[in-house]
Amino acid sequence: MPYDATRQSGADHGKDLPAAEASDKRSLLPTSKTGERKIEHVRLCLNEEVGGVGVTTGFEHYRFQHNALPELNFDDISLQTTFLDRKLRTPLLISSMTGGSAATGAINARLAAAAQRRGWALGVGSVRAAVERSELTATFYVRDQAPDIPVIANIGAVQLSYGFGIEECRRAVDIAGADFLVLHLNGLQEVFQPEGNTGFASLLSQIEKVCRALEVPVGVKEVGWGIDGDAAARLYNAGAAFIDVAGAGGTSWSQVEKFRSVDPIRRAAAEAFADWGTPTADCITEVRAVSPQGALIGSGGLKHGVDAAKALALGADLAGFGRNLLGPAVDSEEALDAALAQVELELKIAMFGIGAPDLATLRGTSRLIRK
Repeated sequence: MPYDATRQSGADHGKDLPAAEASDKRSLLPTSKTGERKIEHVRLCLNEEVGGVGVTTGFEHYRFQHNALPELNFDDISLQTTFLDRKLRTPLLISSMTGGSAATGAINARLAAAAQRRGWALGVGSVRAAVERSELTATFYVRDQAPDIPVIANIGAVQLSYGFGIEECRRAVDIAGADFLVLHLNGLQEVFQPEGNTGFASLLSQIEKVCRALEVPVGVKEVGWGIDGDAAARLYNAGAAFIDVAGAGGTSWSQVEKFRSVDPIRRAAAEAFADWGTPTADCITEVRAVSPQGALIGSGGLKHGVDAAKALALGADLAGFGRNLLGPAVDSEEALDAALAQVELELKIAMFGIGAPDLATLRGTSRLIRK
């Protein structure tokens, strides 16, 4: 059954979706064209089948060999880690999702508060809307809710071909109160998006300028079709501080944009790309092979803590979760906390099941076997 985006929770520090905006899935009031698009994206991700068809994350091809004698107390298992010199209580990330309107700003605030409580890193959605319209900055600023965890601001890399430069990227970091910036690559989405920007020529040199000039670490991510080893090597060489593979097997943005399009040809064409992309597990192994030490986030279709354990064992430094957390984030603070706690518990149980007391042991395990 599609998730009901209109459900309201009880009091949540004033951050519940406004009743007028949540009365039905078509009634959220936009504050800008970009804000309108972000609201529509949230509605579609909650209420339509927007996953890829015929493509998977690839995690199903791996299994852990059970250790019947782990020589380990479950309560002694540690999830503590470090990412780009920032300490974290968990190796887990709430991936960039939204912002740009009152409703999506409320979602960001709830995600930030939960991430702070549980020690997850947090990415916010594309900050472009707030860079262009200052009245939207509050929908992306999360430091009041998340004073201690790493926060990642987000801008579409293609905007570097349309007037965005170093100062706009600095502004995005300031707006979110972020520790890092990620530039997202979403070529296919832009092609299918009615208002898309498709000027991807000579983009690598523009990315390099930002990576070399910004005062905070700059990474690059995909949005659901994956970054392979070759692309990752070029990005690391250009100065990218981290790569988030955002592989296939989760949300397909060609399918999301299909539901938004009024062009029958593009809607039909989107169906041909339902199985497009490189599975997340393959992306992680390829990227880790070309850069044994490069900071790496494994995201794209992760469903639970066992998927996170596999991503980490394959070489990711952090495991990122996106759309699976969107429904709980809209539902209530309690639902979101429960969803995060469940992922953490599943990850710890997987580590217990192979006898890994910490993440270094998990990453070095020989007990992850390809079927």
